[in-house]
Amino acid sequence: MEINLKRPELLLPAGSKEKLDYAIHYGADAVYLGMVDFSLRAMRKGELITLSNLKECIDLAHSFGKKVYLTLNIFAYSDDIERMIECAEKINEAKPDAILFSDFGVYNVIRKYMSEIPIHVSTQTNILNYEAVKFWQDMGAERVVLSRDLSLKQIEEIKNKVPDMELEVFVHGAQCVSFSGRCLISDYMTKGERKANHGNCSQSCRWSYKLVEETREGEYFDIQENGRGTHILSPKDLALINYLPQLIDIGVDSFKIEGRTKSLYYVSAVAKAYRKAIDDYLNTGKIDEEANYNEIVKIGNRGYTTGFYLHKPDSEGYSYDISKGLAGADCLCVFLEKDGNKYKV
Repeated sequence: MEINLKRPELLLPAGSKEKLDYAIHYGADAVYLGMVDFSLRAMRKGELITLSNLKECIDLAHSFGKKVYLTLNIFAYSDDIERMIECAEKINEAKPDAILFSDFGVYNVIRKYMSEIPIHVSTQTNILNYEAVKFWQDMGAERVVLSRDLSLKQIEEIKNKVPDMELEVFVHGAQCVSFSGRCLISDYMTKGERKANHGNCSQSCRWSYKLVEETREGEYFDIQENGRGTHILSPKDLALINYLPQLIDIGVDSFKIEGRTKSLYYVSAVAKAYRKAIDDYLNTGKIDEEANYNEIVKIGNRGYTTGFYLHKPDSEGYSYDISKGLAGADCLCVFLEKDGNKYKV
């Protein structure tokens, strides 16, 4: 039995050329990527995406019939704007399928120097209501990435009010303790050396904190008295794999996975799991919730939560025990080629 529902896009992170390739092969319909200078995530491994190889990466995705969205979503200073203008010709030549932005100055640069490229509005703009969606529609945007701080009911209301605007929502990955990720904790804790909104977050919300009293030098006290640890700012990871049917029924256009700085295994495994869940529901009208969950617990995580989608998060939405994601499975090898009944790994 085939269910007649609109097929949503599965959008995966491509923090490097290798991750782009893996995301596509494991089921992504589209990927989002950022160049080193203008992205909210600074990569440290793999072949970095720069102005010199941007076209090559986009051409690779296009060769498989997949889309590529370029993120220019830093909060830009004037010198960033100047460098962005200098890069405009190369970006136009690379032909991304859309550009994501959050800064009004960047918007002006895109409209003036990259006007042929469609625009998507980043979650950093805190889009929480249908009037904001209408505003960006009037400004020429084809899609908005909704804030993570919305419920399923609120998303449905927005879609009903602005049915001809594409809506993108996050469905999996790490969450920021601050409103739509607009965070200054990293800047403060690293004395301005690791600016969160300039692509170099130190993830200070994942650090373990203790309480110190002014007159008791050297004495440190756990902030939590219940023995669960002190990662009081660290939210659990978002996982909506078993709520995709509701989002599909609402009419959400794109399901976004967080994780440009995460491993090849993460990108591959999460793409495979969400691809199967989407296809199962579109083809049969149902999903296997237990099997879905068993797949995502293999992926590195800090525990899972549904965020704001079902109800306002409480203390259970925070990871008090661990600061780094722990995986329920290990990646042992990569299959490189097959020769008869033999594999090169």
